[in-house]
Amino acid sequence: MKSKLPKNISEMLLEAEKSTLSKYAFLTSETRGREHPYTPCNNRTEFQRDRDKIIHSQAFRRLMHKTQVFLAPFGDHYRTRLTHTLEVTQIARTIARALRLNEDLTEAAGLGHDLGHTPFGHAGEAALQECYSPDFTHYKQSLRVVEKLEKNGAGLNLTWEVRDGIVNHTGENMASTLEGVIVKFADRIAYINHDIDDACRAKILSPSDIPREITDVLGETHGQRINTMVASLVDNSYDKPYIMMGDDVRKAMDDLREFLFQNVYLNPVAKSEDAKAKVLLTKLFEYYVQNPDKMPDMYRKNMENEPAERCVCDFVAGMTDRYAIETYNELFVPKVWRGRC
Repeated sequence: MKSKLPKNISEMLLEAEKSTLSKYAFLTSETRGREHPYTPCNNRTEFQRDRDKIIHSQAFRRLMHKTQVFLAPFGDHYRTRLTHTLEVTQIARTIARALRLNEDLTEAAGLGHDLGHTPFGHAGEAALQECYSPDFTHYKQSLRVVEKLEKNGAGLNLTWEVRDGIVNHTGENMASTLEGVIVKFADRIAYINHDIDDACRAKILSPSDIPREITDVLGETHGQRINTMVASLVDNSYDKPYIMMGDDVRKAMDDLREFLFQNVYLNPVAKSEDAKAKVLLTKLFEYYVQNPDKMPDMYRKNMENEPAERCVCDFVAGMTDRYAIETYNELFVPKVWRGRC
């Protein structure tokens, strides 16, 4: 029986974008493309391919064993860098869909935004800023992962717009597409709310501790707060060439973030292991700078074109919490000798 499927589904999807998306959406057909030659796919658009490339990458899988806020927590329900990424992507897609923007571009940038995050969360980032370079940031490293480190140094060859959304998801810079800007907002919405949840689970915070002037605007519960922030973005951005929240919600969100810095992110209980994590990564960095031949093949190969310190930074930044701890123990902690009497 002859197939009823169109010969080129991707072309059909591109036509659907033109007829259904907002005039402010970034159309996949307008992409600046990829750095290296590639063969188009008949069944997926380019941003859908980027999404799949990211999901199947090694860096994405490693996120499941990287700290979000609480270092190596004892408990199954604390967020990891992977669950954070999934929450960011879900929120971002909800916003993009409501605004009739490009969900595929939004999803790919959301899934890739933290691929370069270090072990032990921001403590690991701070350690590499001290022992490697003050210019090291997880968002620049995320871009480096997809451009140079994945697939044994070949990179993922992602589209320009997805890479732009990844590297501009935090900090002062803004992505060039509205879809990339959505990821920036979704990242903050996600971590503010799930970090409250984790802090309450760790018993260093109670929902009643959140100032009333914040909860009066955003709501009392996890779901209410996310819904308020998302709804404010949609209401204030619909059919407009920008993404923004209402002033009252934006102020409440900023106040809540400041509250979390004072009560969670800088809390001595939550951060009690950070100093140890920084020492551990610094020792690993110093060891591999002195012994670069001990690194895996790909990082040694990269030293043909880049300084050893850069390649060591890539190796250490890519470690999971668990692998970093195991490697440190292997290199620096004496083993008990069990000989026969």
